[in-house]
Amino acid sequence: MTLAPTTALGRVGSDTVEAVIVQHSKSFALASRLLPASIRSDAVLLYAWCRYADDAVDEAPEHERPAALERLERELDQIYAGEDTGDPLLEGFADLVRRAKIPKRYPAELVAGMRMDVEGYRYETGSDLMLYCYRVASTVGLMMCHVMGVRGPRALERAAHLGMAMQLTNICRDVVEDWHRGRVYLPETWLARHGVERHLRVAAGPWPAAASEGVSRLVLQVLERADELYRSGDRGLMALPWRCALAVGVARRVYSAIGGVLRSRSGDVTQGRAFVSTVGKLAWVARELAAALLSGPSRVWAALRRGPFSLPQTELPFDAAIAAGGGELR
Repeated sequence: MTLAPTTALGRVGSDTVEAVIVQHSKSFALASRLLPASIRSDAVLLYAWCRYADDAVDEAPEHERPAALERLERELDQIYAGEDTGDPLLEGFADLVRRAKIPKRYPAELVAGMRMDVEGYRYETGSDLMLYCYRVASTVGLMMCHVMGVRGPRALERAAHLGMAMQLTNICRDVVEDWHRGRVYLPETWLARHGVERHLRVAAGPWPAAASEGVSRLVLQVLERADELYRSGDRGLMALPWRCALAVGVARRVYSAIGGVLRSRSGDVTQGRAFVSTVGKLAWVARELAAALLSGPSRVWAALRRGPFSLPQTELPFDAAIAAGGGELR
């Protein structure tokens, strides 16, 4: 598949970036194909930087990960100071930052989320987990708002909620996998409510079978909260150009369908990784395309009321995103 690259992507190498996306996120690769060419190339570049940052930490030996985080922070300082980094990908991202006016807060918060993983952050409350979701997922949606040229605080709030919903879905899907990596994201207060906190107090090792039933109940509750946030995210789709709304809608449906698979298993996280088949993904593309076409008149009316698209002029910190979403799961 060939990209219509921006100048920045051309310097990075569009084929290389494309290969990274297909390898690491088939769902994003599918959704990104639905974007207009100019926006798609910028979205791909944003994804490439996010993937680069994630790999810089995850692929480093454990004792070198703090240094990798510090390097990422220095690189962001250079990018936002307008300094030459000497790296084609970073220069491409710097070009995107300037053109799309992406606030430094968002990539810096993403790196802060990675630091939570490196430092073995303990998730005691729902607020702790929602902060993590904001940092590693909402920030990507907020950066995409700038890439897509939408405006207004409400659009930012909806993008942040969609990111939180997707990350909650990921966490539910990957409970056992994360456990074997030494990570527990479900907060201790939630686990204690279901009588399983003592079983999961120390991550890693064999999965404690005694925790399975309680974790299944909790997963179903977390998916309910994710659904609330998905619905909030849906209300922001009308703020997007229709091709962008189509792409984001497909990504949203595929992710929430993963939650549907978990529900069909009664929340049992021990049955293997939940996924949506290629046929299932294509079915969602067809459904979202039909919905996008039917929304045409409403979209025209909304555009007339809203006026021209413009870049958001404000930043959305975590506290504002949570307040707009009715608070965290308690």
